[in-house]
Amino acid sequence: MMSIYRIPVGPQHPAIKEGFQWNFKLDGEVIVDVTPRLGFVHRGIEKGMELRSWVQGIYLAERICGICNTPHTTCYCLAVEQLYDVEVPKRAQYLRIIINELNRIHSHLLWIGVLGMEIGFMTYFMYVWRDRERVMDIVELITGNRVTMSMNMIGGVVYDITPPMEGIIRRGLDYLEERTKYYKEVLLNEPTIRARTENVGVLSKSDAIDLCAVGPTLRGSDVKSDARFDEPYSSYDEISFNLVTYPYCDVYARALVRADETLESIQIIRECLDKMPSGPIKVRLKRTPPPGEAVARVEAPRGELLHYVKSDGKEKPYRVKMRTPTLANIPATCEMLKGYYIADIPAIIASIDPCYCCTERMLFIDINSGKSWVWTDSELRRYSLKYYRERRK
Repeated sequence: MMSIYRIPVGPQHPAIKEGFQWNFKLDGEVIVDVTPRLGFVHRGIEKGMELRSWVQGIYLAERICGICNTPHTTCYCLAVEQLYDVEVPKRAQYLRIIINELNRIHSHLLWIGVLGMEIGFMTYFMYVWRDRERVMDIVELITGNRVTMSMNMIGGVVYDITPPMEGIIRRGLDYLEERTKYYKEVLLNEPTIRARTENVGVLSKSDAIDLCAVGPTLRGSDVKSDARFDEPYSSYDEISFNLVTYPYCDVYARALVRADETLESIQIIRECLDKMPSGPIKVRLKRTPPPGEAVARVEAPRGELLHYVKSDGKEKPYRVKMRTPTLANIPATCEMLKGYYIADIPAIIASIDPCYCCTERMLFIDINSGKSWVWTDSELRRYSLKYYRERRK
């Protein structure tokens, strides 16, 4: 006879670094079912962007996710540039590819180290994060920033790569390639990692497609899908690189996908440096785009990222909406957790590289009438003032 226990993991838990909750149903130590609970770190960025100018929206988009900040600004700028019906200069497109691939290397190395931490392999974690600093050094060389890159602008990019920078970047890439190959060998041969990741968190190819998984989560289930291939942007169609997939469908496959994608990103940057044309890096645009709406799609390190913008011809967006990779991968995560043990939870959840703060959205729903609504900025401010006054009583 099955005895069902219910255990919440989060919103504050050592295995979950942000405010998110997974409610598990367990038969002993085996996971029978899981229900996600969002809503702990909602920051109102979409609403905030509607209260600011189009240019100010770049800085909010950049802070949706600290690690994936460049894909967010790239996607937002691409969407707004569609409203202007303008194509940025070719050199700017290549510079966008370079900075996005540096961001991918940064993100994937960070995750590979986190995988080691989640399974108790702290030496692996520390070595990978040491070498991740080299990526941040290259980013700092180009932009003056180490994590939040502030590279993109509507109509092009802010910073250029000069000839003296190029040699430093290439030497950094050589070092990162050597170290990443070593870390992949550790993934392939270290029994501790394989014991904790092989045949753990299996997501079949059909389930990955049915549940609309994205990014390395999808490609780790042997599905060939990547926005850089499916719908190339920023001259990705002029760069030759491989779409990485693995057929194992488990945490191990997702780790190998990220290791190989890091090596592919290094080759992409080298090719961009070889092919990058001369010329301007930005175009001047009017302060306000014409009325219309647009959707842009990019491949962030975690997967497909969508930005929707709508203009009514004014200096502020009428509507901004994002669909982030983590939100897309939550249904697949619930499926891949079922049938595994409590001890497998950290590695399985970590295998999608979750970012909960970029996932959060808020909508008020009256459970009696079914009516739903979103507060305006002034309504939210009045409520917060009233709330804190009552707390002080």
